[in-house]
Amino acid sequence: MTKKLRSEEHLVPMQSPSMKSWGMPADLPKHNVVIECGWGRIIFGHTFHDNTKIAEILRDEKEGFRDIAFYLRDPQVVLSYAPQNLFIDPSYTFRLWLDEYTPLQEKSDMFSVRPLHPLKDIERVNWIYHVHNMVPADPDVLRDIREKQCIDYWVAAENETEEVIAVCMSIDHRTAFEDPENGSSLWALAVDPQAKHSGIGIQLVQSVAEHYKSKGRSFIDLSVLYSNKAAIDLYKKLGFVQVPVFSVKNKNAINEKLFSGPQPESSLNPYSTIIINEARRRGIRVDVLDPVDNYFRLSFGGASMICRESLTELTSAIAMSRCADKETTHRLLANAGIRVPEQQVAASPEENIRFLERHGNLVVKPADSEQGKGITVNISSPGELDPAIAKAANVCSKVLLEEMVEGADLRIIVIDYKVVAAAVRKPPKITGDGKHPIIELVKKQSRRREKASQGESSIPIDDELVRTVAMSGFRLEDTLPKGVELEVRKTANLHTGGTIHDVTTTLHPALAMAACKAAGILGIPVTGLDFIVDSPEKDHYVIIEANERPGLANHEPQPTAERFIDFLFPQSIARTLP
Repeated sequence: MTKKLRSEEHLVPMQSPSMKSWGMPADLPKHNVVIECGWGRIIFGHTFHDNTKIAEILRDEKEGFRDIAFYLRDPQVVLSYAPQNLFIDPSYTFRLWLDEYTPLQEKSDMFSVRPLHPLKDIERVNWIYHVHNMVPADPDVLRDIREKQCIDYWVAAENETEEVIAVCMSIDHRTAFEDPENGSSLWALAVDPQAKHSGIGIQLVQSVAEHYKSKGRSFIDLSVLYSNKAAIDLYKKLGFVQVPVFSVKNKNAINEKLFSGPQPESSLNPYSTIIINEARRRGIRVDVLDPVDNYFRLSFGGASMICRESLTELTSAIAMSRCADKETTHRLLANAGIRVPEQQVAASPEENIRFLERHGNLVVKPADSEQGKGITVNISSPGELDPAIAKAANVCSKVLLEEMVEGADLRIIVIDYKVVAAAVRKPPKITGDGKHPIIELVKKQSRRREKASQGESSIPIDDELVRTVAMSGFRLEDTLPKGVELEVRKTANLHTGGTIHDVTTTLHPALAMAACKAAGILGIPVTGLDFIVDSPEKDHYVIIEANERPGLANHEPQPTAERFIDFLFPQSIARTLP
């Protein structure tokens, strides 16, 4: 009954918490409170006498940062002072009453939440923010964070590896401005989209809530974009209720999607969007020609270029056909002395079995396919061979049998015949919690990958999933023991749930040379070469494929889109210099 009355109370504006002080900032202990957070400033609007002052502070935002004016009594009035510069943020504010708070789930044994370490965590934290297109935190601010008594940065880190997999920031309002309502707030929460554990965001929020509850705080507030339904549902499950609190932000490139309305490219996938964003940043015109299949035209000065993601008119039909047929790619590279696995076209059952017996384990794949379609990995018995060939034949009439080479799956991006990025791709894995069946853990992991990739990555629930799980001695209905990791597919393709991990700075020179040589042989200036390697730091390799339309997203922090636009419009490079 108490929670119901509290929730109803929020609907009465002048009785709502954080609004009792509206119109009377002179009665608050501190005035004109602005908190530097590292990625921007939080302007506590209810501590200001003058709305014009709030507008002035917002307009004085530093380039590359984002400021937020929060708890505004009259957001429309603040906006009126600079309507060309400001906008009302289309987010909801949610509040958790800490005297009523109870944890939604138990703490995980696989990761822990702790305060940010000012030195060792900074790079990883900003990588997570970068992946989510959020403003990274100023390292100088993070290094001195312990001196800011009102601010805390929190991270979730794996217990085994100590790798940071999530981050958020919180403000103690009591410490910041002697808040008579005894509140706190949570900001800038982000989770590594490739993290293999579930419930990371929940644990982070719960830990922050427990921290402020132990300090005797009354509530914790947070802001969430109106369209982020998954986050909103999560906060409601945790006990958060919506309150009528509004914020105003400055119009800038970071916030553009929030105030400019839907753009023609809004339906394009991330592999097109990353290119378009870089082009627009340089003043290059973008015309979306076909949003269904991701065709767009880039124009700069007197030059124009039609693209389909990273495929452009500069890739010839000959080069494209060489890459499209994996048998042709294999033959050209082998003839040039580049190491490739042994391969043959599927023929009679007897010939296929002899090839299997010679190598022990095979990969069966269509000669022409993309995104991992029709591929079966680790075929080791005649009984598995025919179904795998039939599966591949559904994609392409020519089916290839290929020697399976053990090792890490390495993708190298080559642009203008130079290596721009290298990343190890890993098959999707789940981690058992001792409670949920494998199929449920797979679905949860798939939803996380889909959300993180804007719908581009998910784990198919199919026969290959069943086969891969069975190879480890499990069924989809089995409960995976707590802490046990299980690979649920053998292919590391991003479209089927794989994850990608940057290794550009540690790439062995021999691998970089092989990638550039292969691109030259195929005559393709923009390509993604798929290697199998012992390690990206060693020189042993085989090349298994070349992709004529490689995805440039997901290679953070490497500047794939920047180098792509450099290649297309070298005259635009000067525009990016300081």
